[in-house]
Amino acid sequence: MRHRIVAERLPDGDMLKEWHMARADEQVSMCGRDLAENADELPDDAWGTNRARPFCHTCGALYLREVP
Repeated sequence: MRHRIVAERLPDGDMLKEWHMARADEQVSMCGRDLAENADELPDDAWGTNRARPFCHTCGALYLREVP
């Protein structure tokens, strides 16, 4: 299954709150957050790197259960 990392911004739109994992082209993160259509994205191989920090704990735990 394909995954992607998607940014969640604070209400002001400028500051990053945290990164979430989403399946394929879904607009909802694995933890259930609705994701903005124009949100910044990273490939799933950026998970666990400094590029994808801070990361949603729930999304990370669910992602680990889906990938080998």
